[in-house]
Amino acid sequence: MDRIKISGGNELRGIIPISGAKNAALPLMIASLLTSDTLTLENVPHLADVEGLMRILGNHGVDIAVNGRRERQEDGYSRTIHFTCRTIADTTAPYELVSKMRASFWVIGPLLAREGRARVSLPGGCAIGTRPVDLFLEGLAALGAEIEIDGGYVNATAPKGGLIGNHYRFPKVSVGATHVMMMAATLANGTTVIENAAREPEVVDLANCLNAMGAKVSGAGTKTITVEGVTSLSGARHRVLPDRIETGTYAMAVAMTGGDVTLEGTDGALLENALDTLRQAGAEITETPSGLRVVRNGNGIQPVDVVTEPFPGFPTDLQAQFMALMTRSSGVSHITETIFENRFMHVQELARLGARISLSGQMARVEGVSRLKGAPVMATDLRASVSLVIAGLAAEGETVVNRVYHLDRGFERLEEKLTRCGAIVQRVSE
Repeated sequence: MDRIKISGGNELRGIIPISGAKNAALPLMIASLLTSDTLTLENVPHLADVEGLMRILGNHGVDIAVNGRRERQEDGYSRTIHFTCRTIADTTAPYELVSKMRASFWVIGPLLAREGRARVSLPGGCAIGTRPVDLFLEGLAALGAEIEIDGGYVNATAPKGGLIGNHYRFPKVSVGATHVMMMAATLANGTTVIENAAREPEVVDLANCLNAMGAKVSGAGTKTITVEGVTSLSGARHRVLPDRIETGTYAMAVAMTGGDVTLEGTDGALLENALDTLRQAGAEITETPSGLRVVRNGNGIQPVDVVTEPFPGFPTDLQAQFMALMTRSSGVSHITETIFENRFMHVQELARLGARISLSGQMARVEGVSRLKGAPVMATDLRASVSLVIAGLAAEGETVVNRVYHLDRGFERLEEKLTRCGAIVQRVSE
């Protein structure tokens, strides 16, 4: 099992290219099930989750062609992938595939819309909360689907004439459920109105792609999305938007270590709340023609209180990274997690590096310390793992991060990007 060794203390200086967003690429890939034509996606990151989903889509009959050559550019590697699903080969998504990645459950929407039936295993994924699928199933039921759960599988069947447009309000904001209902509604009979929809940029990106395929989706990015059903969708070419979580993560790493880094190929509008919070903590962030420039000012790291919220609030996917930053602040900060009930597993690992953090329910009190000291730590989930890397970059001595397969799920070429900016980071395979 791979580990990452970090020798802390170096400032970051240089250029970090921002990859395509994992959280956008996954639903875009799943949308290929909605058409018999080819969907071409540009700027697809090379990540374990992407590779896993390609295997799942192949099981359903999607032919996948990755460009035969990878072009070396100044901003790193880029991939264009072509997805073609002439016919659905299998409407069952088995446990052995779905259990490895929660987002693979989302195939239920396109399968149901195109084939009228789907049998999908209940999902697995990171242990950061229960994240039940009730919202997904209630949304599909509102479109006329009959839902039955049996033996760990969801069996869904559409009415004889196909799904039926309807007016539905989610009782709770859910990005995944919004993705699924929006995809399913594109081929439904009539108009679907989705209220209390997720507003994340990744939802807007999916809507833009669906519209390029011939769908009629409006209102994405607001609380109300309207989908006018069409009889079929065509192929399209679409570029995956930049990864806002990767952007925020590297910005926090610069704020933690000091230095001067340009984050290329990103868009500050995708995470304005997080960037404003970073500015309060002492980072200078300016837009450049190629992305964002991040510099830590000379006043050190200031304590800032944050509460995670659905977009446009502070992202839960940046909570662990921000906590790592606050461990070196000049005072006390409070971080409240409102999205997931079990997303503080990194606290004990940060404590191994010398952090002073106490928990009270869903709030963490972080008392900044003058120094962190390297130690062996264990990654517990995707975002928690990179928070340990951020802490290790500023810690004295050597930090060893174990279970880095979590990192490979969501951060493309992390060691290379950091090393190019002066960090001493090495992957060790056993």
